[in-house]
Amino acid sequence: MGLQSIGIPGLILILIIALVIFGPKKLPELGKAAGQTIREFRKSANELTDEADKEKQQLVQNSEK
Repeated sequence: MGLQSIGIPGLILILIIALVIFGPKKLPELGKAAGQTIREFRKSANELTDEADKEKQQLVQNSEK
């Protein structure tokens, strides 16, 4: 289940509800905070992936010796 299953009408409905709940002045702040959160999550995930790749390469190099 992801964004594809929501569809455009569902996304519009969510945005309208957010606008009513938080108001037009808060939405940019919420969007910025959500963007920063996603960016940090991706950065952490990439760091973990890079670390795992390095360990895998070390294991392969050690097994070839």
